[in-house]
Order: sequence, then structure tokens, then C-alpha cells
Amino acid sequence: MKRVITYGTFDLLHYGHINLLRRARALGDYLIVALSTDEFNSNAKNKKTYFSYADRKMMVESIRYVDLVIPEENWEQKRNDIRLYQVDVFVMGDDWAGKFDFLKEEGAEVIYLPRTPEISTTQIKNDLKHLILPR
Repeated sequence: MKRVITYGTFDLLHYGHINLLRRARALGDYLIVALSTDEFNSNAKNKKTYFSYADRKMMVESIRYVDLVIPEENWEQKRNDIRLYQVDVFVMGDDWAGKFDFLKEEGAEVIYLPRTPEISTTQIKNDLKHLILPR
């Protein structure tokens, strides 16, 4: 069985996320999603999520391409996850291109997939800000 892993926050789930997960799953037989915890987002990524970890986990688990969701609690856990889950392919969006090439040392193929260009969580948040009219 060929195992694939990807990492992310997956807040305000949208079709760009689904495209990434669909393409990641197509690279193997089993897809693991390491979902950033609320604490990791807040402390290390300086991000505030709209949905809690529990809610994001429930949504990501319901996607048919995803076989397992695990917590992402720190930047350093990727090497251990590859070993622990016997990962063959590490996948991220191409906005991270080159940043995780060191994981090839763990025996994993590292692939950066093109993002869906017309959509992002940041764009959705910015668009929503402009839709809210002052009273």
C-alpha cells in the first residue's frame, strides 16, 4: 500500500482544498491529513481559525479522499510522522516548493502540487470583510 501525507489548517474548507486532497490521494492508496491544531495555528503560525480543530477535523474526515486525520502540533513532527505512518509520498501545495525537500532523506518522495489559482482561505476572508457593511 502506498501511503501519502499532507499537512494544513483546512479552515473555511473550499474547493481548492478538495482539489488538493483529491490529487494527493491519486498519488497513492491511503491519504493521511495532518491537521494543524488550534494551539499550533495560534502560537507557531500566528493564525486565527474560524472553525475549531474539532470542527475542521470532522469536516476533513468526511471527505472521501481522506483515510486518516492526525493532529499537526509542531513544525518538527514531519520526520517522525513519515516514519511512524510509513509514508511513501509527502505532498504540499506549491507555495511551499523546496521547503520540505529534506524529507527525501526519510525515504519519502516529496511532491508540491499546484494550488487552485482562483481560490484561497485568505481570499475568502478578505472578500467577506468587504461584504460586511457598517451600520
